[in-house]
Amino acid sequence: MSTLARWREKLAYQPLSLGIVALLTSAALALGNHATHDDIVKAEQLDLQASLLQVLPEGYADNDLLTDTMSIAGADGAPVTIYRARKAGAVTGAVFQVSGRGYAGEIVVLMGIDAAGKMLGARVVKHIETPGLGDKIDVAKSAWIHDFEGKSLGDPPPERWAVKKDGGVFDQFAGATITPRAVVKAVKGGMEFYAAHRDEILKGD
Repeated sequence: MSTLARWREKLAYQPLSLGIVALLTSAALALGNHATHDDIVKAEQLDLQASLLQVLPEGYADNDLLTDTMSIAGADGAPVTIYRARKAGAVTGAVFQVSGRGYAGEIVVLMGIDAAGKMLGARVVKHIETPGLGDKIDVAKSAWIHDFEGKSLGDPPPERWAVKKDGGVFDQFAGATITPRAVVKAVKGGMEFYAAHRDEILKGD
């Protein structure tokens, strides 16, 4: 019997072989992750930058929003990243994310507000709402999200920041009221957050 055959008969052969294979696989995965890490980060940054520009009018800012940030604690204590828009050095507005619980799960909204507190734009960047019903909050499916543009805490009045079914000014969707209601509530909360921290955000430090 050859030396290799005798080694294979030993009890430790199988687990040792599996251990070597697992080690080599882990090393290969780690190497692949390291090799692609920079490209992944760069792609994520480009996606974020594109999203930020969607909620700001063209030419509204002349700075790099990705590098002009600050963090402020939200109502739940979790940090909120603020991306500040500037024109000729002066802070002209802010972009940040808010979220609310929809019908199927969390809805994340990116919103842009000018220095005075008026909505510049909003986009839903994450949701798992029902296709054909709740997904109308997605700008690719309908223009509903554009209804927030130009709004402020005083226009409409606070009590009118709701869907029409609840006495507000925003349309709801047939068979899916929970979804737009969650977005309206989240955006209103974002407006209130900005109003509470406006001076801090506009300081420009």
